[in-house]
Amino acid sequence: MEDLEAVNLAADWADISQGLRKDLGHQLHSQWIKPIQVGGFTDDTGTLELYLPTDFSANWVKDRFHDRLSLAWKIARSEVRNVEIKVHPGRRKLPELSFGDGRRPANDGHDASMIAVAAGTIGDRGFTSSIGLDPSLTFAAFVTGEANVLACNAAQRMAATEQPQFSPLYLKAATGQGKTHLLHAIGHSYLGAHPRARIFYCSAERFMVEFVQALKSNQTIEFKARLRSFDLLLVDDIQFIIGKASAQEELLYTIDALLAEGKRLVFAADRAPQALDGVEPRLLSRLSMGLVADIQAADIELRRTILESKLTRFAPLEVPADVVDFLARTITRNIRELVGGLNKLIAYAQLTGQTVSLQLAEEQLTDILSANRRRITIDEIQRTVCQFYRIDRSEMASKRRARAVVRPRQVAMYLSKVLTPRSYPEIGRKFGGRDHSTVIHAVRLIEDLRQRDADMDGDVRSLLRQLES
Repeated sequence: MEDLEAVNLAADWADISQGLRKDLGHQLHSQWIKPIQVGGFTDDTGTLELYLPTDFSANWVKDRFHDRLSLAWKIARSEVRNVEIKVHPGRRKLPELSFGDGRRPANDGHDASMIAVAAGTIGDRGFTSSIGLDPSLTFAAFVTGEANVLACNAAQRMAATEQPQFSPLYLKAATGQGKTHLLHAIGHSYLGAHPRARIFYCSAERFMVEFVQALKSNQTIEFKARLRSFDLLLVDDIQFIIGKASAQEELLYTIDALLAEGKRLVFAADRAPQALDGVEPRLLSRLSMGLVADIQAADIELRRTILESKLTRFAPLEVPADVVDFLARTITRNIRELVGGLNKLIAYAQLTGQTVSLQLAEEQLTDILSANRRRITIDEIQRTVCQFYRIDRSEMASKRRARAVVRPRQVAMYLSKVLTPRSYPEIGRKFGGRDHSTVIHAVRLIEDLRQRDADMDGDVRSLLRQLES
């Protein structure tokens, strides 16, 4: 009987895991969800145990995925009421890593544990004001650039003492681009200005779980009263509430009640309100009635600045400039992976006693790099450079030595070396059969000009943005 139960649990977990893989992506799933092992299930308490190999991984998954895992199991098995995430009792605990300031690395650059602030329960059951804000996710730690400055400014206005001009604020960004960081930063800033404020931060999934539990326990009136007592409501990943009619209706009424009392609401999602499928029209109207602030993908300059801001945590460990530039240039999908790559590289260097180098980065970040690397071809580089400098494509292979032709050709050779894995001889052959020494000269010349000539550096940066977008 126990064997049959184990088989059924394993089958359910296979389905849940597959769904999470589609939702989270291969990298995040492979690193954090795949290592989970299903433990025992206790009928009396409805408790299911999930095991991970280390304290660090268990805490990380618990902080970020507990609500999602709980909801998935409750949908798969109605008898599951509680999900506990813990270290596998048969696994050896690994030593904690230190970055010099007592903090531990995490995949997205955040602390492994989420420290609650403004603790204190509201009533005996249901929502609490233990809002679970990550202390590291503040406005001071948020690096701004052209891609996110609108969203950051709007978030700061929402947290300011004076009443904001718009509410709700809707933050739209792809995974790992900083929308959750801004939600936490709003909470910290507002709490600093209003120490006695009642703030609640939750994911849409958490909202649904609480609502379902209130329905089952006939506590819906108390649920509504507690929810509407907050001064600031922060709801993350609102796209996961789609299709849940009762939860949508309750959220709609809550928004109306809070807005009528001048309360502040902030939502975050990976798509615009109009792109949410299965959302009741009235709720869609409420979500988009304030300000929808879009966070674009970070460009290479913002990615580089973010990495440099993180390096202060690792002093006195040195990370060479070419490594920072390499990471900023190649890990482009999202900021979470970018900072996670830096964390992983430095953790490996500390554990093995090796020096951080470009070679070490290429060796240890293979999975992250391969997932991010878009294959840029020399043909694409030549075409883009010719369009930029307004010359004919045939000039890339011609023998002409006019400056108006030579310099763009050298820039294209330089970019071919920077953005592709091709060797100097291979690049030379794509430029009219030129010798590898010609390509080496071009690469070194453009590198030197970028240091001395602001116009040339600006041209190269613009071309890099075009090619990497």
